[in-house]
Amino acid sequence: MKEEFLKNILLKQQQKEQVPSNKVIANWASRLICILYPEMSKCNYPTRDTIEAELEKLQQELKHLLDATKACSNCDHHKVAKNFFSQLPELYRILNTDIEAIHQGDPAAKNEFEVIRAYPGFYALCFYRIAHALHQLDVPLLPRILTEYAHSKTGIDIHPAAKIGEYFMIDHGTGVVIGETSVIGNHVKMYQGVTLGGLSIDKSMARQKRHPNIEDNVVIYSGATILGGDTLVGEGSVIGGNVWLTQSVPPGSLVFQVPQITIVENKFVNNNV
Repeated sequence: MKEEFLKNILLKQQQKEQVPSNKVIANWASRLICILYPEMSKCNYPTRDTIEAELEKLQQELKHLLDATKACSNCDHHKVAKNFFSQLPELYRILNTDIEAIHQGDPAAKNEFEVIRAYPGFYALCFYRIAHALHQLDVPLLPRILTEYAHSKTGIDIHPAAKIGEYFMIDHGTGVVIGETSVIGNHVKMYQGVTLGGLSIDKSMARQKRHPNIEDNVVIYSGATILGGDTLVGEGSVIGGNVWLTQSVPPGSLVFQVPQITIVENKFVNNNV
C-alpha cells in the first residue's frame, strides 16, 4: 500500500511540473489586459512597434502554455493561439461596451478611467472574456484557471463557459456566481451577491443545461438567487433583492418579495438623555 501511495504522489508531482503555475498563467492574461487597458497598470508600450512585439510574444507564450497543458492531441497549438489573437479586436470592442455600461449605469462612476482602474466588476470581466474566447476554441484548463484567479481577486465567480452579451454591468460584485450554462443577454445589470445557479448538483447533469437564461435589459438586485436550466427571465424584467426564483417570468416583470419587518420600541430608553 505504501509503495502504491508513493507512486501516485510521484506521478502527480511529475504532472504538476509539466503545467505552469496558476500565477504564470494569470500573469500572461494580466499582460494582455495591460496592452488593452494600460490605465490598469504601470505597463508602457508607447509605440505601435512595441505593442506588436509584445502581442507576438504573448501569442508565442500562449502556444507554449497550450503545449504544456496538452490542450489537445490532434490540433495545432500555434494555429489555436493565432486564432485567439485574431479575435482580440472583437474582444476589445465588447469589453469597451462593458466599460460604457458600468460608467453609464453607476452614478458614482466619474469617468471610464475610474471604471478601468478601480471597478472589480470590470476586472473580472476582462479575465472572463479572455477565458471565454479560449473556451470557445476548446482550450481546456486555462480558461478555468483564469476565471478562478479573477474570482480570488474580486469575489466574482464566472464560469468561462457562460455566455454573456454586450454592455454587461456588475456593480460591487462580491459574491456574484454565474454558472457554466448561464446565458445572459445584452444590457444586463447585476449587483452583489447574485447567483445564477443550478437546481441540482447531481453529476449526471454535467452535460445538461442547468443554469438560467437572462434576456436583454434585465436588472437583478443584490442577493437574488435564480436557479434552473429551464428558468427564463424575460426581457426588461427587474428582479428584486433577495428573491429566490426557480420559475420563468415574462418580459417586463417586476419580481420582489415583501419582507415583514417588526420594530419594537425600547421602553427603557431614557428620553432625558
